[in-house]
Amino acid sequence: MSEKTWAAVATDVKHTEIQELDLPHVESDSGILKVEIVGVCGTDVSYYKSLKEPMILGHHVIGHIDKIGDKASKRWGVKAGDRVAMEEYIPCGQCESCRSGYYRLCPETNPALGGIRYGAAPLSAKPALYGGFSQYMYLHPQAVIHKIPDHVASVEAALTLPLSNGFEWMRIIGGVGPGDVVVIQGPGQQGLACALAAKAAGAEIVIVTGRNSSQKRLELARELGADYTINVSTEDLVQRVKEITAGKMADLVIDVTSGGQEPAVSSLKVAKTRGTVLLGALKHQLFNEFDLDIIYNKTLTVKGVRGHSHKSVQMAVEFISSGKFPLRIMNSHNYKLSDTDLALRTAGGEGEPSPLLVTVSPWL
Repeated sequence: MSEKTWAAVATDVKHTEIQELDLPHVESDSGILKVEIVGVCGTDVSYYKSLKEPMILGHHVIGHIDKIGDKASKRWGVKAGDRVAMEEYIPCGQCESCRSGYYRLCPETNPALGGIRYGAAPLSAKPALYGGFSQYMYLHPQAVIHKIPDHVASVEAALTLPLSNGFEWMRIIGGVGPGDVVVIQGPGQQGLACALAAKAAGAEIVIVTGRNSSQKRLELARELGADYTINVSTEDLVQRVKEITAGKMADLVIDVTSGGQEPAVSSLKVAKTRGTVLLGALKHQLFNEFDLDIIYNKTLTVKGVRGHSHKSVQMAVEFISSGKFPLRIMNSHNYKLSDTDLALRTAGGEGEPSPLLVTVSPWL
């Protein structure tokens, strides 16, 4: 193994530089990952557009164990050469959230509270290699990893974390099962993951919504198994759901859009009485003139969701490994490390057209 690695370091707003960095010494409880492929998500783009200090972005990471200490090997149940999917979280393992299985809420994983996580740790957090846009990445003693079979195509393996969110929100939190009607607001990476997870859970009807600008993604949703799509720019959402469900409306609705308050409000309208509405995206705004009585009158359950659990990541790995769905069609762009800037711009809608799952392969 080389004692150096090339990495795309975000050094300024909307700018990365290829830099050569030192690889750390591996202690008995840590390791080094040789990065195979990294998915680019909205969180990476948000850091890229508002960078405060240099860091290596990228946290949807697939790779092979390159070097590992004895204690780490026993703890994780892996050895050199094993292929793994990384979670972004680096939890403490001791707080109430960690002990109750909600380590994604551990303060140690929250950069806003001074914690670190993969793809969001500054270069000053030694040994600096906490991002996937690099040939090698540091395996922290508290890292959470999952084995993934070698037969899975790289671009499909990169969907592990988005799909795990889908299983977390649809199956574990939402309780979706046979006979259910599910409406998913937003046909992006997270929305399509929810559609796949809902169909895998046995939902009878899965409806994905989007706007004129999302026509290709709506078509992709149908290819991946969604039963209906609705273009809310030209169709009345409430009326269409009423028609599709013969007036039953939706058992579960999730809003994973970045389109302000309107999708969240309309989600409440298409949920059935005693239905559930999940809010899975930040809005960055206050709700004005919002009639709370709809929640009371329909006795709705409204819940915010974010992140995934160990169980949902395992569910995603098993789902991807089964090969039952044409997941590779979700990959729209795959870039080499030197094109990380273009990858981030494309994922953010400012680069090449029609992005969906954008990936970076550091060894191309």
